[in-house]
Amino acid sequence: MIEKIFKLKQHNTNIKTEIIAGISTFLAMAYIIVVNPQILSQTGMDYGAVFVATCLAAAAGSLIMGLLANYPIALAPGMGLNAFFTFGVVMGMGHSWQIALGCIFWSGILFVLLSVFKTRKWIINSIPQSLKYAISVGIGMFLAMIALQNSGIIVTNQATIVGLGDIGSAESLLAIFGFFIIAALSIRKVSGAIIIGILVVSIVAFLLGLIEYQGLIAAPPSIMPTFAQLELSAALDLALLPVIFAFLFVDLFDTSGTLIAVADKGKLLDENGQLPRVEKALLADSGATVVGSVLGTSSTTSYIESAAGVVSGGRTGLTAVTTAVLFLSLIHI
Repeated sequence: MIEKIFKLKQHNTNIKTEIIAGISTFLAMAYIIVVNPQILSQTGMDYGAVFVATCLAAAAGSLIMGLLANYPIALAPGMGLNAFFTFGVVMGMGHSWQIALGCIFWSGILFVLLSVFKTRKWIINSIPQSLKYAISVGIGMFLAMIALQNSGIIVTNQATIVGLGDIGSAESLLAIFGFFIIAALSIRKVSGAIIIGILVVSIVAFLLGLIEYQGLIAAPPSIMPTFAQLELSAALDLALLPVIFAFLFVDLFDTSGTLIAVADKGKLLDENGQLPRVEKALLADSGATVVGSVLGTSSTTSYIESAAGVVSGGRTGLTAVTTAVLFLSLIHI
């Protein structure tokens, strides 16, 4: 059944490799389950509810991508989009988070329509190849800045905007140590290099007392404070159309760059440099945005971190399904 659904032999892969790839992708993007609630809770949304919504949206999006499009690309609420949701629409423009979720919903509906009528495919195929790669590079740079800031390697500087942090701190040294471990193992083509690097750093951090052990299993928070709380009619106000289109086009270009970059890394593009089954991939992405808005989170989009799984050998949707299962398991941790 697995072979029939995912066509493993056709993609020259196996179940073990796909599962390892799914774990690699999950570990590379797991930060979103903490960062997304931290950002969205500043709007007044319940932290626990957003945590559950983030896990469920990521699981649903990744599952749809894996089963419908058969690509090793995982989805979750997008960085940048959640910042615009919080600091732009809610805190900047003064709209409630319920209305902002309504805007996300309608932008998702537009995504679905564009995907069904193949308009979005035409738009993506019309984007120059160089710009598609540039988008993925920009996303990667943005995520690298977040990682460098969270590890303390760079800090805010009023004079130069970005300054060098305390690279002698334990957090910074561990981040650098982990980077070189992953790089060295990747060069040697060690399977699961990213998993090994993350686990080694996690163990060292625990031994140094930088990680506080709080148990493995706990009752999940309630999702009801955000579930189906979006205001659909209020979001259709003419003044909010620019917000809806902003969510639409940011996600459009974000997804375009991510799909092309990850597919190229896995040698999944055709001879013309285009993505086969792109309509299904786009439908999975747009459908996940609609589902996420109902659950109570910002736009759900394809993740560039899926490249971690592709590097580990992931070539089919089984990688994305594995990531989806891991996101579901996190709700009880």
